[in-house]
Amino acid sequence: MRNLLFLLVLVSVHPAWSGDIQLSSQCPASFEKHDGQCRLVSNYSQYASLENGGVGGLKTGLPAIRDGFTAEEIDLGRYLFFDPILSGNGRQACASCHNPDKGFADGRQFSLGSTGLATERNAPSLWNVGFLKRFFLDGRAATLEQQMQGPLYSKTEMNSSPDKIVASLNGNRTYRRLFATAYPAALSGPKAAIRIDQVYRSIAAFETSLISLNSRYDLYAHGIPDALNQQEVAGLNVFRSFVARCAECHTPPLFSNQQIVVIGTPEPPGHLFDPGAGSFSPEPRLRGGFKVPSLRNVELTAPYMHSGRFKTLREVVSFYNEGRGHAVPKEEKLFLHWHIHEPKLTDAELDRLVDFLKTLTDESFKPQRPTAVPSGLSASQ
Repeated sequence: MRNLLFLLVLVSVHPAWSGDIQLSSQCPASFEKHDGQCRLVSNYSQYASLENGGVGGLKTGLPAIRDGFTAEEIDLGRYLFFDPILSGNGRQACASCHNPDKGFADGRQFSLGSTGLATERNAPSLWNVGFLKRFFLDGRAATLEQQMQGPLYSKTEMNSSPDKIVASLNGNRTYRRLFATAYPAALSGPKAAIRIDQVYRSIAAFETSLISLNSRYDLYAHGIPDALNQQEVAGLNVFRSFVARCAECHTPPLFSNQQIVVIGTPEPPGHLFDPGAGSFSPEPRLRGGFKVPSLRNVELTAPYMHSGRFKTLREVVSFYNEGRGHAVPKEEKLFLHWHIHEPKLTDAELDRLVDFLKTLTDESFKPQRPTAVPSGLSASQ
């Protein structure tokens, strides 16, 4: 009897064995299944999208999202996202730098890679990444599949290789079963093997399911005036004004126009100037340029800017208020974006801007973190 009780205790506290893992056949929240594919449904679908910039009215739609994955592909990508099996040393996962509990960033000024050393830039959030057309802070990748190969194979990040990843996954019985579930036609034969493009596609499928469109701002935009208080509405008015011009780049409802802009933020002490998009483009106007990030869940993703230079949102809005080019090194001749000027906002207006930015917080569709991953390794925390 004592042995039986001991066994029951073990069963109750031990995480699920990886061999028990099954892929969900249900689409994530905010997606509906049509002809076997998960398609996004949101209140913004009823509005026309604004693809070419502008300030974005309250009834402006979103840009096209990349969807149409199966529920099984998305769930397989969720397990891969949290599984350190993709890293060279078996200790890093995608979620190590894109933690769902930190706005899918990591709360650090610079992320830490496989060597334990800091990387060169701040980790961007992944919320609503399915709407984006450029990836990396400098915009050098055109697809999520291209983007993920950067950290996967970087010596200072996950330090893996395509051969190592497919060998590890094909050597894992659970992953072979899961991939056969997600890609039955491709893995139907006895000699069929997991391919690296399937790895990329399933992670992309999961990332595009990370939807945040139910903030208090969204309730206000869809006709619920009491969703924002008086101070927050005042902040929205400053945000959309032609004095502050925030909405010209952070265009609602995505809160990004997805352009590369040069704003001249300062580097941390002791760090060399980061040329951003200018590091891979010969166009002089792109030197120091970075992609305009979405402001969705920005309250959760401190510190801010490509260098993590600012610890608070108040510091960020103050930077924009301090004058055109005030932080640009004297030896740099940058082509600053024309919206970067000197709005001369009052302290009260800056405070209201911060109040408004916090209304963009929404984690209602935050995905479930796996209690166990197919590799049997410790799931990324």
